[in-house]
Amino acid sequence: MKVDLVSEHASPLAAIGGVDAGGQNVHVAALAAGLAQRGHEVTVHTRRDDASLPERVVLQDGYEVAHVPAGPARELPKDELLRHMPEFASNLRRTWARHAPDLVHAHFWMSGLASVAAAGEIPVLQTFHALGSVKRRHQGDADTSPPNRIELERSLCRSVAHVVATCTDEVFELRRLGLTTDRVSIVPCGVDTAVFTPDGPVAPRGERARLLVLGRLVERKGQDDAVRALRAVPDAELVVVGGPAPDRVDADPEVRRLRGIAAEAGVADRLVFAGSVPRADVPAWVRSADVVLAVPWYEPFGITPLEAMACGRPVVATAVGGLQDSVVDGVTGDLVPPRDPERLGEVLAALLADDDRRAAYGAAGVERARDRYRWSRVVADTDSVYRQVLASRRPVEIAR
Repeated sequence: MKVDLVSEHASPLAAIGGVDAGGQNVHVAALAAGLAQRGHEVTVHTRRDDASLPERVVLQDGYEVAHVPAGPARELPKDELLRHMPEFASNLRRTWARHAPDLVHAHFWMSGLASVAAAGEIPVLQTFHALGSVKRRHQGDADTSPPNRIELERSLCRSVAHVVATCTDEVFELRRLGLTTDRVSIVPCGVDTAVFTPDGPVAPRGERARLLVLGRLVERKGQDDAVRALRAVPDAELVVVGGPAPDRVDADPEVRRLRGIAAEAGVADRLVFAGSVPRADVPAWVRSADVVLAVPWYEPFGITPLEAMACGRPVVATAVGGLQDSVVDGVTGDLVPPRDPERLGEVLAALLADDDRRAAYGAAGVERARDRYRWSRVVADTDSVYRQVLASRRPVEIAR
């Protein structure tokens, strides 16, 4: 099968940890590699954001990345890319006219718009990764998405062949946009359980208990709640991995904001910013933690808990979005209300004081990550959805 993935802003080649780089980059890269391993011909189409990039790159993982011209060949915030999607679609259309895939799998709503505009009769499957309706609800006036995003996502629900959602909460939101349940399947994001393991190198640490936050430095990720919660665990440090390069941490506005909160809370001496780290070093940082935190205001899915569980580390997460699926409350970790640093602090204090419970959460997390979220299963489940969609579109031969 020839499968083309479209990911307009999240290249599988991009570094992890920038404002617009994160879980989607990891997801697309792992899905493409896994599909190629299963024998499919896979191309990932992403926007050219650097003039020096070659037109196409063939990766050792067996798939190809095509850099599609759309707007200036430089990095742009994803919320500014909508006006460049007609050019993106036009280039896709020309490519697919020469070499049409069997199906297209679009990642993010703007990728879906471009794919539907370019695909003609080629079936398009859609994974949103995040929904504008959820973002608007939680961010309000701070939401920088194009004002018509929700209506455009609603139109995608009508026009794509099928939606691949990543969690049950997303299905509920999609139904509110008018998508019928027979046109959606749930396939979660995954984790590389050969890389994220309980055993392996551990990042340096001192005597203090370590709480770890991993990911982008954006306000909705709830790092400020984690900082305030430190007041309840006076013997612990909070290490934040992600954001700018280590030599640029001090100048970062979000770092400065969080340090200000820490100073007001009296915990500034226990807040550490590691900055962005190479992807290969992430497991060592996860293993160095006593507890891994994932405490966003909202989260479409959230890969950090999967990485923590695969490394055998207990998770404390907010009960939002996909975290409600991945973290089993009282089994692999604890769920807490979002934006409630007092409750977060209480839960962290109790968990840090209970070695046996942390060990039990860690062991259960490893089992859950390997059973439900290993990439081989996620890819196989996605492949199954592809085949079902293609089978439903084939004409039925009538016996005579």
